Amino acid sequence: MPHAETAGVEATPRTRLRWWTELPLILLVYACYSAGRLLARGDVSHAVDHGIAILDIEKALFLNAEHPLNRLFTREPWIGVPADFWYASLHYLITPVLLVWLFRSRAVHYRAARTWLMTSTFIGLIGFTLLPTCPPRLLAEGYGFVDTMAQYSSYGWWGGEASAPRGMGGMTNQYAAMPSLHVGWALWCGVMLWRFGGTRLTKVAAVAYPLITTIVVMGTANHYFLDALAGAAVMGVGLLLAPYVMRTMDRARARFAARVVPAAAATTAATAAAAAAAAAAATATTVAQGPRDTVAVDSGDPVPVGSGTTTSSNVSGGCQTSAGERIPRQRESRLGSGAEPSASPQDAGDGAPAPAR
Repeated sequence: MPHAETAGVEATPRTRLRWWTELPLILLVYACYSAGRLLARGDVSHAVDHGIAILDIEKALFLNAEHPLNRLFTREPWIGVPADFWYASLHYLITPVLLVWLFRSRAVHYRAARTWLMTSTFIGLIGFTLLPTCPPRLLAEGYGFVDTMAQYSSYGWWGGEASAPRGMGGMTNQYAAMPSLHVGWALWCGVMLWRFGGTRLTKVAAVAYPLITTIVVMGTANHYFLDALAGAAVMGVGLLLAPYVMRTMDRARARFAARVVPAAAATTAATAAAAAAAAAAATATTVAQGPRDTVAVDSGDPVPVGSGTTTSSNVSGGCQTSAGERIPRQRESRLGSGAEPSASPQDAGDGAPAPAR
């Protein structure tokens, strides 16, 4: 699919994607898909008219392949039963598995592929709303269709109302047939397998899966052939719009970041200013208190200058001594006492130095 490269399938994500952000997004889109199918019921009479009009157009164009396929599936249970399981389950299994595979092993291509799928799904919801269509299996018996899901319901979990589990048929919109997203999603899966599979088996699966799905949706009388063509067309439109959707999302993300980042920067600046003010206040307090020094006295105990008491070594004349040690002819004084230096034992008592011994 060469056009996919120009349409953004090769786009590289600008930011690293995380599974805990991707999973809620996928679930949100699926919830919108389910809700859209449920709410876009429309008028039943209009849905029936649309279904009959589609059948008439196919007959005029000799495209009516639903009748022979439906008769085959009805007559041969070994074909009809697997086809019902295919229709009821693979639509909801293969697509998520491929999304996870792309996320884990083809991260460069994941964002564009995911955006393509989601854009096409929302376009399909618009089709369900604007053109509610009665599927072949719900037409009157005179139109010659048999509901294989109801015929083989004893083999599976579904009842007589589409592929919904028994008792939950009221939670699905049975008139959401145009376009067929079963075919559309299968086509998306086929493109992903063909482009990124890398083996011959994946190439075969890439062709077989959407082709068999198209046959299944017609043989089980759940869709017309034109529904299948519309599903493929929706995927084509979604592929063309995906690059624009990604650019729009990037602009919205950039605008949001532009609003959030300045606020965070202002908060950080205020925090830094408060920390600087606190540090300045602490420095001013330290300077006001002044240093706490000690002066040696004759008792050998340190006397602090200022408030408080500290313990330090005796220091005299630049020489550090141990407690109680005396240096010859050392004159000691008491700071702040105002007393004259006392005579040492070596003085004669009259102020004259004692004679040398």
